[in-house]
Amino acid sequence: MRSHRCVLAFSLSLIATISTPCHAQASNDAESNETTDALASVIVTAQKRTERLSDVPASISVVGGDELAKSRISSAGDLVQLIPNLQMNGAIGNSQPIYSIRGVSMNDYSLNQNAPIATYYDEVYKGNAGLLGVAYYDLERVEVLRGPQGTLYGKNATGGAVNLITRAPKFDTDGYLTLSTGNYNRFEAQGAAEMPFSDTVAARVAFTIARANGWFDDLLPGKPNEQSTRNWGVRASLLFRPSDEFSATLRMSTSYENPIHAGIYAQPGPDGIGAGVYGLFHSLDPALNPQTDYFPPPGASRRSNAANFQNRDSNRTYSAALTAKYELSDALELTSITSFDRGTFYYAEDADGSPLSVFVDPFYDRATQFTQDVRMASKGDAPFQYLLGAYYFNESVLNSSALDLFTDIDANLDGALDYKDCLDGFPVGCDIRNRFNQRKTSTAIYNDDSYKLSDQFTLRGGLRYTYDTASLSNFYSQVFGTDGVLVMNLIPGSDTDLYATTGRHFTNGNLSGKVGLDFKPNEDTLLYLLYSHGYRGGSFNGQAYFSSEELSTTKSEIVTSYELGAKATLFDKRLQINTSTFYYGYQNQQFIDVDPVTGAQPLVNLPKSRIIGAEIEILARPIRAVTIRGGAGFLNTRILEGSLGGQDVRGNSIVNAPPFSATTAIDWSVVEASWGQIWLRLDGNYSGKRYFDLQNRPSTTQGAYTIANARVGWKSSNDRFGVDLWVRNIADTFYSTDKIDVTSGFGFIYNRVGDPRTFGATLTANF
Repeated sequence: MRSHRCVLAFSLSLIATISTPCHAQASNDAESNETTDALASVIVTAQKRTERLSDVPASISVVGGDELAKSRISSAGDLVQLIPNLQMNGAIGNSQPIYSIRGVSMNDYSLNQNAPIATYYDEVYKGNAGLLGVAYYDLERVEVLRGPQGTLYGKNATGGAVNLITRAPKFDTDGYLTLSTGNYNRFEAQGAAEMPFSDTVAARVAFTIARANGWFDDLLPGKPNEQSTRNWGVRASLLFRPSDEFSATLRMSTSYENPIHAGIYAQPGPDGIGAGVYGLFHSLDPALNPQTDYFPPPGASRRSNAANFQNRDSNRTYSAALTAKYELSDALELTSITSFDRGTFYYAEDADGSPLSVFVDPFYDRATQFTQDVRMASKGDAPFQYLLGAYYFNESVLNSSALDLFTDIDANLDGALDYKDCLDGFPVGCDIRNRFNQRKTSTAIYNDDSYKLSDQFTLRGGLRYTYDTASLSNFYSQVFGTDGVLVMNLIPGSDTDLYATTGRHFTNGNLSGKVGLDFKPNEDTLLYLLYSHGYRGGSFNGQAYFSSEELSTTKSEIVTSYELGAKATLFDKRLQINTSTFYYGYQNQQFIDVDPVTGAQPLVNLPKSRIIGAEIEILARPIRAVTIRGGAGFLNTRILEGSLGGQDVRGNSIVNAPPFSATTAIDWSVVEASWGQIWLRLDGNYSGKRYFDLQNRPSTTQGAYTIANARVGWKSSNDRFGVDLWVRNIADTFYSTDKIDVTSGFGFIYNRVGDPRTFGATLTANF
């Protein structure tokens, strides 16, 4: 209780301070900050209107394209280093992160799931991990919204939204090219060019390509290092604007990733990797089973393993989206966003990281998605402003995954590795595979309105009705021997038809919404109260292998949020402060519960939990040459009701929710002269202790850690050319982005590991 009381007291005292009228504000605006010490106004479109961030009554963090480049944010997983109360689970990879905002997340790495944190590319929702691909290039900005979403954005979400806004075509002729090199034989190139074809048509083309050797050592002779980089992406945008009232932008993109899969640090248990299984069969016949349970060699780095199985991931995406805007009148605008996406994603990892074949888990995902969002929004300065929209989402997924368990053991001691070992020693010597089709549709109508009660007070509200349907078809889980012979059907469990299938179906209807009140005592101060109710539809378990009971369907997830926030611009526009405090009632959180003995992975609901927390973000320009950005997040989470495997987890913390996190960045223009400018950037983030399972076991806990980065560069006075040197993770801090304890059944703790120290140089040319 003491911790969240401190959070509330801190937030209320800060709100009281910044709502007090301050010195007269400077009359200059964003554009004049080059000749004064004033900060530029941050412009966002989070509410589907172009507004100053300081005027938006919601908790939003914005990172501009230049800052993304200076911090070397090149993948989705890197974004957490700049946003307080944003975490990520790296169970799948940096390009397909499982985000956590204010503790709202999913502890599920199945590729068929739609996350509670919605990801958007240019207002297009991307529901499936296979559709995300390579996206962090040629961005204008990234907007991170905290809290339930649904009255403004296409798809409903319980935890928040991450919006990537790319640079749109303009009627100019310009472009840029950046080339980077670094350790691990890194080579990167990014660039873009745009030009008008006529007075009404303009185009922009952007690309990225990156290559680097792996930094995770494989100790086996002849094996390349893991965690390599190998990707490219291309995006083409075409703008058609025949009049001031109408515009249409067509965006098409494709990308491909093909790196050697992420290295797994398998922390051995007391019996070694294998949990004593190899020792048992070795004792029965040492000649037929010469392997014993594995321990890494003394002195082996935690960024190394001895994986005997390696694989290249494959993630290919195709995307097309058409955004059309038409001003029906001076007071009304119509917007239509139509999109189609297709992607495939395959990865397979040596989960035990040893020369044994304890545990290999391949995943394959093929997804297609169609969305249509249509909305009408009012414009102008009328007291009543409204937005009315309709949304349609259709997703089809083909998914398959497998568990290859102890496939190098001769379980029946007959001198051959074949299907008989699986029959006699199940699950030893077995390849267990599932496969299914999933189809989801979501239809919704939504509105978001505001009414200006007076010059200082504004009342806000919004509603959304969502109707979801989902079907799972052609599901089966089969067991094969190491020779490929089919021996069993586990789901649906037929003894007579080994190809038998089953399915599931559900429908959900939900009414969600929000209501809020703003108080604006002066031009540069905003206070707001906000109540919102978020909804996430049910899910199917893509990790069902052993029995039909695992093939569960979860209940809908609900988050009820109460938030008090304040924003202020102070000291002649040299300081901006945004702060908020909140309480979440969290019902039916969906997550995978991994059995450490059998490897079974049921998908279940956590009935009730609560989250209390706060954020503060600052942007300061104490002198013209220095800009400081920083933020802190506070969380106090507690499970109120729930049990796992018969164990009561009430009172425990929820996953991926550190009690304290912080970010900071300092930009300093060290020297400015006729020959150019020398600049310096220092940034970093701190993450407190967090848990990766609801049992809060010490074995699956990541302790607090700090990451610090630096960059120094020169650019010409006309901004045409620049060169800089950079280093990330200066202290070479070791940390895990995911942990799973399977010591009892397999003899190790699975660790997905964060990036080590990297450094290099970048050359930039603008034309």
